[in-house]
Amino acid sequence: MSKASRLHAEQRGRRGEAIAAWYLRLTGWRILAKRQKIGVGEVDLIARRGRTVAFIEVKWRATAEALDLAIDARRLARVARAAEALAPRFARDGDVQRIDVLLLAPRRWPRHMRNVWQP
Repeated sequence: MSKASRLHAEQRGRRGEAIAAWYLRLTGWRILAKRQKIGVGEVDLIARRGRTVAFIEVKWRATAEALDLAIDARRLARVARAAEALAPRFARDGDVQRIDVLLLAPRRWPRHMRNVWQP
């Protein structure tokens, strides 16, 4: 992948994450953090609603059909490892913690997949 292609992909990813954050806010979530990188992986968004803390992977694709292939067990495992490492920073005793995925494509409503990872 060329430098220009990587830059364009990075910009699309950031735009998708911004849209996802707005969608979550509009549905009652409070964004705690964005783009949390840690040695074992990365979490795009961390959000709270009540006693639930969600570690959210955001995927943006050009078509809704491409979203069906955007997430797999390997990617979810990386998010889960990062979430486990980050949880002490964002979750409190008694909180429910989960891994969510938010899928975005142009001219489509976001698809919020809840609690997608069960180790």
